[in-house]
Amino acid sequence: MLGRLYLVVTPRPGWSREKILDRTERALGGGVEVLQLRAKDWEARPILELGERMLALAKGYGVPFFLNDRPDLAALLGADGVHLGQGDLTPAEARRFFQGLIGRSTHAPEQALKALDEGADYLSVGPVWETPTKPGRKAAGLGYVRFAAEHLGEKPWFAIGGIDLTNLDRVLEAGARRVVVVRAILDAEDPEGAAKAFRERLYGVA
Repeated sequence: MLGRLYLVVTPRPGWSREKILDRTERALGGGVEVLQLRAKDWEARPILELGERMLALAKGYGVPFFLNDRPDLAALLGADGVHLGQGDLTPAEARRFFQGLIGRSTHAPEQALKALDEGADYLSVGPVWETPTKPGRKAAGLGYVRFAAEHLGEKPWFAIGGIDLTNLDRVLEAGARRVVVVRAILDAEDPEGAAKAFRERLYGVA
């Protein structure tokens, strides 16, 4: 169910809902395989309203839709999954009222191993490089990607954090086969073309 190219849509200040949805659909047309809405600091109603429209887009392209942080809203929406940060509920707590897939952000080996013990369905590993999407978060580096490649077994995991087409090869060389992208697709002049370029590179390795 989880492919190699995961897009997190983080609405930009000044962007209309229509612009967000247009760029999201263009990215889906380019081959994005997992879609997440990450609307930090938004209240519940606007998240639900945008989430409903993004979920419909995801269904139209046959890709799973995840909501960031909020398993309660993910359950209301009927989302395929929820992605939890280190300061959010644990996977076990979220499963009390949400039955979909659960991802967990991890920034160090001990967090990854703990998330697996807690029953996360997949992990994000990073940030590989510092990124304005996570201000103040120190980079975990390529060493953490190498650890994940060597120790996480068959559990799906995605490298995340500052990944773009100029440094993707370094992430792949470190052992990643799945990546989470934000700015390099969402903010690209051509989101569809950017997604296609990522897909070609990701599926060009074994």
